[in-house]
Amino acid sequence: MDNIKKALKVKVKDNVAVIILEGGVTLGEKTVDGVTAVEPIPQSQKVALKDFEEHDEIIRYGEVIGYAKKIIKQGSWIKEDMVRLPNPPKLEEIEIPKNRIKKNNLAHNKSYFMGYKNTDGSVGTKNMLGIVACSQCVEGILNIAVKEIEDRIKRKYPNIDGVMSINHNYGCGVAIDAEEAIIPIRTLQNLSKHPNFGGEIIVVGLGCEKLQPPKLVKGLKENQLIILQEESGMEKMIEAICKKSELTLKKLNLRKREKCSLSNLTVGLQCGGSDSLSGITANPALGFASDLLVKAGATVMFSEVTEVRDGIHLLISRTTNEDIATKLKKEIKWYDEYLERGNVDRSANPTPGNKKGGLTNIVEKALGSIAKSGSSEIIDVVKPGERTKKKGLNFLATPASDFVCGTLQLAAGMTVEVFTTGRGTTYGLAMAPVIKVSSRTELKTKWGDLIDVDAGKIASGESSIEEIGLEIYNMIIKVASGEFKVGVDKMQIKNAICLFNPAPIT
Repeated sequence: MDNIKKALKVKVKDNVAVIILEGGVTLGEKTVDGVTAVEPIPQSQKVALKDFEEHDEIIRYGEVIGYAKKIIKQGSWIKEDMVRLPNPPKLEEIEIPKNRIKKNNLAHNKSYFMGYKNTDGSVGTKNMLGIVACSQCVEGILNIAVKEIEDRIKRKYPNIDGVMSINHNYGCGVAIDAEEAIIPIRTLQNLSKHPNFGGEIIVVGLGCEKLQPPKLVKGLKENQLIILQEESGMEKMIEAICKKSELTLKKLNLRKREKCSLSNLTVGLQCGGSDSLSGITANPALGFASDLLVKAGATVMFSEVTEVRDGIHLLISRTTNEDIATKLKKEIKWYDEYLERGNVDRSANPTPGNKKGGLTNIVEKALGSIAKSGSSEIIDVVKPGERTKKKGLNFLATPASDFVCGTLQLAAGMTVEVFTTGRGTTYGLAMAPVIKVSSRTELKTKWGDLIDVDAGKIASGESSIEEIGLEIYNMIIKVASGEFKVGVDKMQIKNAICLFNPAPIT
């Protein structure tokens, strides 16, 4: 038993370590650096590697994650109420270094995938029929029509992966001309242009909503539009949606997968239900895969403003130039002010589940979250609702909410998402496949039908970060090519589109 690795620390200067042993450690068990547990400590929780006096720095990832509120004995379980949250880095005081990081020199072993080429130059990973609602008013009718299409019509078109209705709580009863209304509007506009829709889209409007069809989809043709107020009753509404959808299905059914360069792939990185092992196993492995994708010419995006905020000083040095560094600071500042308007701050994150998984505060969570971005240079910063414009590693400024972040990544053009989790989450998207990576082997064992990659083998020493990273990289290509179906797609799990709307509702 003494030969089994029981705890891990990330950097030499760390004065805490994370218990990795399933079931945790008991009183008197050795952990790491010769430190003995003075009480039982569960898996994923932190053990003190020194005696802490009040106000002493608590260090993990080589960074200060907080200050001791009281005396903490070596070998103790460090709990949330023992740690004082430090102040966030002041944006105006973060210097933009003149020496930029070097581009990564990693090699990749495959440079293409089998995707669906579109006339606008984008490439899809699925073949979907997309139906966009102009407002929430039409959702009830649209849902009935979509069920009819899936049950009766879709079976005639075997090359179709699914029917996606873009329902949302926007479009009417909103301050549509308010300055920040541009965020939900451009999100919907870019969702309608998603590569997996093949350049074809159906739009359903009520008729009197504020978000009129021409504003939602530019260049909309008559055969793509249904206005419910122009139909004679519910039956005719359903019939109109089904009829126009079938015409589109016929076109989409002709799409075939073709050999495409990885430079045509757009991958989103996200984490949710994280624990303290996420920053040791799953996120660093995903970071390695991200670096491989960037080297291959793909577009990669990481997100979640509040989950990078306390590590912003680490990201500034990775931007390609001063303009990109300034853009990054600007988006972080906007979000700081957005939270202030709601009388909340970054301490509202992490969640109870994150804390149960050993994440004491947002500083610790952010430092682990950043690991999934790898080490590549950040070539652009993208506003919420916008599409990515540059190939390479992008920071997409989104909230940390899984569903809002996922929606904004789709709007940015994401065609495959990789989602790391320590506690477990049933999150899924219909529009693009979501690869689930567990930080713990126990989660993979428990949720074998939903977890696609087990990064917990890094903690046990069975695999390295590089080996799991390569596994993720190769799975991304298989999933993008339609050669492997992810767990959430097999189980047909799909969460609703969730818009980010900071503008007033009237």
